[in-house]
Amino acid sequence: MSEVTHVEEIFAKNVFTLGKMKQRLPKEVFREVKSVIDFGGELSKTSANVVAKAIKDWAIENGATHYTHWFQPLTGITAEKHDAFVSHPDEMGNMITEFSGKELIKGEPDASSFPSGGLRATFEARGYTVWDITSPVFLKEASTGMILCIPTAFCSYTGEALDKKTPLLRSMEAVSKQAVRIVNLFGNTKATKVTPSVGAEQEYFLVDEDLYKRRTDLMFSGRTLFGAPAPKGQEMDDHYFGVIRERVGGFMKDLNEELWKLGVTAKTQHNEVAPAQHELAPIYETANIAVDHNQIVMETMKRVAIRHGMRCLLHEKPYAGVNGSGKHDNWSLTTDTGKNLLDPGLSPNENVQFLLILACILKAVDTHADLLRQSAADVGNDHRLGADEAPPAIISVFLGEQLEDVVRQLVETGAATSLKEGGKLETGVSTLPDTQKDATDRNRTSPFAFTGNKFEFRMVGSSDSIADPNTILNSIVAEAFCEAADRLEGAENFEIAVHDLIKEYMTEHQRIIFNGNGYSEEWVKEAERRGLPNIKSTIEAAETLTKDKTVELFEKFGIFTRVELASREEIIYETYAKTINIEALTMIEMAGKQIIPAVVRYSKTLADTVNAMQDAGVDASTQKGILQDVTVRLTAMKKALDELIEVEKKAGQITDEKEKAYFYKDTVRDVMQALRTPADELEMMVDKELWPIPTYGELMFEV
Repeated sequence: MSEVTHVEEIFAKNVFTLGKMKQRLPKEVFREVKSVIDFGGELSKTSANVVAKAIKDWAIENGATHYTHWFQPLTGITAEKHDAFVSHPDEMGNMITEFSGKELIKGEPDASSFPSGGLRATFEARGYTVWDITSPVFLKEASTGMILCIPTAFCSYTGEALDKKTPLLRSMEAVSKQAVRIVNLFGNTKATKVTPSVGAEQEYFLVDEDLYKRRTDLMFSGRTLFGAPAPKGQEMDDHYFGVIRERVGGFMKDLNEELWKLGVTAKTQHNEVAPAQHELAPIYETANIAVDHNQIVMETMKRVAIRHGMRCLLHEKPYAGVNGSGKHDNWSLTTDTGKNLLDPGLSPNENVQFLLILACILKAVDTHADLLRQSAADVGNDHRLGADEAPPAIISVFLGEQLEDVVRQLVETGAATSLKEGGKLETGVSTLPDTQKDATDRNRTSPFAFTGNKFEFRMVGSSDSIADPNTILNSIVAEAFCEAADRLEGAENFEIAVHDLIKEYMTEHQRIIFNGNGYSEEWVKEAERRGLPNIKSTIEAAETLTKDKTVELFEKFGIFTRVELASREEIIYETYAKTINIEALTMIEMAGKQIIPAVVRYSKTLADTVNAMQDAGVDASTQKGILQDVTVRLTAMKKALDELIEVEKKAGQITDEKEKAYFYKDTVRDVMQALRTPADELEMMVDKELWPIPTYGELMFEV
């Protein structure tokens, strides 16, 4: 029997929480820290030194030897450089540990080797990390020992944002400022701050480590580049919410404990749709802390999986033909007085403030549907979006029957006088109570769905940082709030003006509302009729970043400059080309060194059998037919392999990053599929003992 874990005893054990600060800091210093967290500003040098000493003492007491400025460069993952607390020994040879306020607040990692999209030349190495005081420092237990991690922003020497956190923090301030203007209009003058709250559901796959190490494609690209379907996949729907296997359960238990110690509110765990696929969901947190915590979740998943003899796969589509992995980003806005602005209340048709906020969000999503789509774009997600398992690449908003009816009434008559009720769910069993139903069902096919008191953005890929989608959501809603506040603050009759504005926004942007089946072909046609964008690939979405309306949006609120946006577009092209390049080279190696040699050996066995049977005077037509089928596919595979080698050479000669990315998308990927198709067919024909790589059945069911 394993030792019982008491969550309340270990929760945030490795986090320097506000509670620990209050215990360890002088009252006046703690008040200064709390003021900066709540209202902005900068710590005095004296206070920074006091805080740094308190953090250092706490970290060393808990076994830390090093500290790092933990940041999120444009790679989409985290980065860290470890420095020991040690200083020069004193004259008696005793080691002295030091950690100053300056070291806490500012660091200087080399900025030259991170993606910058042309913002920085290779020889321009200086970059700065700056402590994000709103996200608590924490201790990370790893093979390197106990490391004090300080969440930081990362900027270049010339001031451009080189990370995901800086724009996110800027967008949070922007939406807060504009949302406060809205709530003030409705008489809530006590609210001084509005905070985006986020909860990111994380889907992932687990695979046995020994099998993983025998799959070059999983090791290099995170997904299988070859593989025939297993006899059984997800057809029986028996894995979803099914009993968790013992081995996986042991992983989940350790994962939860590690996350709880790091202050991550891991709450829900279950089996997902595909075999060997699972999900973890946290409780909602302030957006930037949620972003930090989601990075911690992904990193911890990988580390704990290895401890259990498994590997965690975060690719959006590790296996063809089965459910891929996403990350549902649940987003809402809350005032510092505790009011959730997306809570419609019992009578949403009469809740004018909620209706205005809803109208602004509809306007924001419709106006910037292409930008919101771009925020969930990456190479892996191109395999998932629209594949009968995830939202299509078309942005639409699901409101549910009740709110859709409210919008319809407002558009048609200017007033919503009635409200659809949920009614009762009658079970028909005497021992089960009848249950009050919600006013509307949910829609799992919608990319942006209202789910009671929040919006769930379901397009985000499982490996992505959630910083980008939340930066975009905050920014586009800030713009809509700003435009609404500009009009309403100067209105002679506020009541009439706000009702007119709600009707205007809902009328102009009702095309974005769709409650039907987002997976259907009919919706694709209907969306085209409505004029909604259908951006099918990452590199097609990239150019959205530098459209005039996008630049105007971000520069208005100081979130991105045109130069910063252009750099991010360039990085997308570079990343796309490099990712497909790695996949193509991996396929070339696997096909040339593993699969083709194995098929040749099998062909020889078949040929020897045919010759032996003919020499014995026995009918060998069946064996000849099998040999012929194998040879046809082997020939097709060798032809495709030669073509892939050739197009790879051509790709290497292209110097323009955008042109190269499109070449990989339109040419190289097609040849990769031409190589995969006969290989997967051969897997179903070749002797299992000769097939050189683990099959889908082994990968998904031997966990």
